[in-house]
Order: sequence, then structure tokens, then C-alpha cells
Amino acid sequence: MSVTQHYREAWEGFWREAPQEPGSVLWDAEPDVTAAAHVPLFTPHLLDPGLPLIDLGCGNGTQTRFLATRFTRVLGVDLAEAALEHARRADPEGRAEYRFLDAVDRDAAERLHDELGDANVYMRGLLHQCGPEDRGPLTEAVAALLGARGRVFLVEPSEEAGAILGGLARRPEGPPPKVAPIFRHGIAPGAVSDAAVPGHLTSAGLTVLALGQAPLTTTEHTADGALIVLPSRWAVAGRTA
Repeated sequence: MSVTQHYREAWEGFWREAPQEPGSVLWDAEPDVTAAAHVPLFTPHLLDPGLPLIDLGCGNGTQTRFLATRFTRVLGVDLAEAALEHARRADPEGRAEYRFLDAVDRDAAERLHDELGDANVYMRGLLHQCGPEDRGPLTEAVAALLGARGRVFLVEPSEEAGAILGGLARRPEGPPPKVAPIFRHGIAPGAVSDAAVPGHLTSAGLTVLALGQAPLTTTEHTADGALIVLPSRWAVAGRTA
């Protein structure tokens, strides 16, 4: 199974249009308020921090590059080749590796596992960006990447965050500049209930090891200049037997 061609083209179009400058994309916040804040949440649950770390849905690689300063081998993977081009240009020193992966393709995930062995996985917002039919295959592919010893840390916007984004999109004056491209390219976040996120993990044969809440900082501002910070929920999961 793989994502639809329409969905892939939507992401390619989004990243081809996205400026190269840091912070130009809604979720491209500085690592110190994103990945750096997440690392202490999941590292206590890692069986082996020395395993390769896969940044699943790495986009332009902002968080990938930071993670490469904390872990021995980091691989950023994404569905959009245009996103990977952004990531490689922003990482001329090659701190991380970048390659294409259709994250709902279980066979492709198993081939990557055959190459890397067990891996830890970091992912932000992917379930919300999947169609309902792809969320099960996505978590099954994640489980394949983890193998027996890997752990996944995922963070997803909460239901309340979805309502906030929806309100921004429906403003009489139109959505904020960094929100508009998401809807224009047809990749608007889907509705995933807070309770459904752990359920997807357990359905893929994983055990949820920890759950929590954290702010999800964006790069967009309200009309009065305040940075938009969305509520989010995170989870750590892996196989325990």
C-alpha cells in the first residue's frame, strides 16, 4: 500500500513553493522549542539510544539537523522529494542522511529495517496529515521500523489545536500567510481524536509506554503579534515482548 498520487503531488507542490528561509513554514519552529524540548521526554524510554534515529516526515530537516547533534546516526525521510531537496541544501555538512520513504508502505519500511536494523523513530503530526485510511498502515510501518528494540516518539496536535487552526482558516480576512498554503495545497490537518492516537499504536502491536501534553510552537503570529502555540499530545511506544 502507498499514499495516493494526489496526496504525494500535494506535498511536492507545497514544498516546491515553500521558501528556503528558516521559519517560513508554519511548523518549522526553532529546535530549542521543538525537538530539544522533546528529547528529554523520550530518551528515558529508549532501550538503546545508539540505534539509528529516523525522523519520519522530516520536511526541510530543521529538527533532523538538531537530532543529529544528539544521536549517532540520524536519517530524515519524507514523502516529498522537494522537501528532501530543502533538507539537503540546509545541511551542506551532511550531519544527517536524507532519503525518500512513503511512510504508509509497509514493504518499504521493512526494506529500510533490513538495511538499518532496529531503529528509534521521531515523528511530528503525521497521523493528522494522513487520511483516515492511511493511519493504520502508517503505524504498522512505524512498527516495522522499530523492530524489537526501537521506540517511537510521536507528537500530534490535540483536538483543541484542530479547532484553533480551523478558526484561523475561516477568518473573514483569510488565513494567516503561513496557514494559507496548507489549505491551498489540500494538505489541511485531519481530525484525529486525542483518544485515537494511542489506539493506532496498540493496533500496530505496540505498547504505549508514556503519554503527556506539551505546547506545539508554530512560526505564525496572531493579529496582535503573539506567537501561535498549539496544544499537543505526545506518546512513546514500542514492543515489550
